[in-house]
Amino acid sequence: MNNYLRIALKSAVEAGKEILKIYENEFEISIKEDKSPLTEADIASSDIINSYLKPTGFHIISEEIRNLEFDIRKDWKTCWIVDPLDGTKEFIKRNGEFTVNIALVENGIPKMGVIYVPVTRELYYADVSKGKAYKTLLNNAHETDGSYFNDNDLITPIEDDKEMIKVVGSRSHMNKDTLKFIEELKNEYRGIDIVSKGSSLKFCLVAEGKADIYPRLAPTMEWDTAAGHAICSAVGLTVISKETNKELAYNKKDLLNSHFIVKK
Repeated sequence: MNNYLRIALKSAVEAGKEILKIYENEFEISIKEDKSPLTEADIASSDIINSYLKPTGFHIISEEIRNLEFDIRKDWKTCWIVDPLDGTKEFIKRNGEFTVNIALVENGIPKMGVIYVPVTRELYYADVSKGKAYKTLLNNAHETDGSYFNDNDLITPIEDDKEMIKVVGSRSHMNKDTLKFIEELKNEYRGIDIVSKGSSLKFCLVAEGKADIYPRLAPTMEWDTAAGHAICSAVGLTVISKETNKELAYNKKDLLNSHFIVKK
């Protein structure tokens, strides 16, 4: 597993470097069939990641490649789930809150996850089987000054204030259902602090204990959540489907997630 995690780390960082080159210049934007934006950075990142992951022999489910029918996918015990550029809207707004997401999934369960934040050079990664998640700050060359899997980089969630609750919400997708959920929390806590973030950074905030709960009551796809799910699982958090009351599952017939809640 460690070797696959190292491959995912390398591919995420290399993709992030290429994304930044495009981010720092003018870029073209097109609109996909589902009305979501697409940039050349999405495609460039996807190509780089695929070049690293394909030699592992595991199939890839990704936002930017044509995904196979479930009749074929259902036989995949292990697969990669990738979002080459999560937060394309944040990328276009140039607010820095976009990520590269890579997860390795076994039997529908995320076992490993990598999230790279190119602008800040923050690299989150986890091996769920070992119950360890890390946050490593890379240098200006997008390299580690030490080594990966350093105990000093272990993510240890901050203890929460029992009377206050920090809720993390989407920078671009806050909706009525989410606002209603937040209102209901006011009956349980003395105060509520709402933190807005783009992309999979919302998972990272909860994993670090900088937020207590992440309600996602709006559509997401498996590639939006798999890597963040792995990181949260590694530190003892749950990612529970509102539909099934169980952990989100992956490589499903429908790659659309149900609404979910991330919390302890």
